[in-house]
Amino acid sequence: MDKSKVKVCVGLSGGVDSSVAAWLLKQEGYDVFAMFMQNWHEADATLHGDCEWEEDRFVAEMVARKIGIPFYFVDLSRQYRQRVVDYMFDEYAKGRTPNPDVLCNREIKFDAFLAIARKYGADYVATGHYCQKEEIPGPSGDAGMAGSDRPSPVYRLLEGADPNKDQSYFLCQLSQEQLSKALFPIGHLTKGEVRRIAREAELPSAEKKDSQGICFVGKVDLPTFLKQKLVSVEGDVVEVFDAYYAQDELYSWQQETLSGLLLTGQQLERTVRYAPEEKVLTSDGQPLGECPFDSGKLAFLTEDTLARLALPFNYRIDFQTETYRSGKHHVKKTRYKDNPCGRIVGRHEGAQFYTIGQRKGLGIGGHAEPVFVIATDLEANRVYVGEGHHHKGLSRFCLRINPEEVHWIRPEAAMEAGEQRRYRVRIRYRQPLQSATLLCRESGLYILFDTPQRGISPGQFAVWYEGTEMLGSGVIG
Repeated sequence: MDKSKVKVCVGLSGGVDSSVAAWLLKQEGYDVFAMFMQNWHEADATLHGDCEWEEDRFVAEMVARKIGIPFYFVDLSRQYRQRVVDYMFDEYAKGRTPNPDVLCNREIKFDAFLAIARKYGADYVATGHYCQKEEIPGPSGDAGMAGSDRPSPVYRLLEGADPNKDQSYFLCQLSQEQLSKALFPIGHLTKGEVRRIAREAELPSAEKKDSQGICFVGKVDLPTFLKQKLVSVEGDVVEVFDAYYAQDELYSWQQETLSGLLLTGQQLERTVRYAPEEKVLTSDGQPLGECPFDSGKLAFLTEDTLARLALPFNYRIDFQTETYRSGKHHVKKTRYKDNPCGRIVGRHEGAQFYTIGQRKGLGIGGHAEPVFVIATDLEANRVYVGEGHHHKGLSRFCLRINPEEVHWIRPEAAMEAGEQRRYRVRIRYRQPLQSATLLCRESGLYILFDTPQRGISPGQFAVWYEGTEMLGSGVIG
């Protein structure tokens, strides 16, 4: 292949990763041009100086000049608001936790941006993602290209070589058509190697810090950002005590059912093993591990049983009041009676502004261990919290993905109803991969983890891998 005749558009963000991607492609002989996206105008919710698009564009333009490639600017703010930001507001209004970066890649970078790049003559779009793509022959019987007996190629999406920077999670919703036009030039490199290449090439972005926050919006105070559209209504923050679970029917049923599915000699873990996700992720090729559950028993689970195993806890704690007299004047006052299941420990500004597993921004003191959000109730406008990393409310074994939300990157790899498979799964970007069993039913795809998982949040994406290949993803219900 004559690379000089292959035209590649690099999404140049002004960061070091996309800069090195452009430099490498140019060095390999491709016909490269750069395009910078402006996807956000409303800077009133952005913390100025952290992620200003004007500064990013200036750096990107200097990088393009240094490499010697054409530079173009495109405004995709309308598409970004309609396809990403409006979706984000809608999900939070429903009490769910969306991932705008996943949507940005599916709807903007590899759709709207790709369409404009193609108008400029691009054969491919390249980005600075830490992931890899592999082309393999398509399934037999595939018609292939017109006039050709060869089947159409199929594309595998693989983890990046750097386990600390792997970004395949954010590309979990890409289709075969999108992958066919995508290039990931730095996926085989570590972050340190990318920085070294940038310094040696004297790229203006070599020492630029990585961007943080929402894709193209920047580092924002999320409640402030959401209050642009979502109404703030005060409500109670309720701490849930361990005694609650002793009398909760669903918790007892789930524990009993899961215990009955275990292989002989296995014991059911009650709470998640705590491991800070800011630290090193698991490396490629981690063993899948032996399933603690009996695969034969799992195969006979009914859809109703699986659906109930995947239910989150629906907290209902009633607080009764009592009157008492206080002070030397015996002023009559009202207080809540002690409840062994929980207590009201604070106030919040709207349950939709909080997400499961959240620790910061609660404003609750007087605890020996950190306090986490374990549930939100939009109807009652309550936020439920629990103290400690091992609180029972933080842990769940099973989740469900609606049939229409299941996405297979290679459609030929899709599971059929009644089938079950073992994969490694993660439910958020920085989480180490977890061993799990996937059970496909007519009512959805159920993921049963070998060990309890911390902070399963509706609206987030669950992603599953076989070895280093990402096979599919879906929105947690």
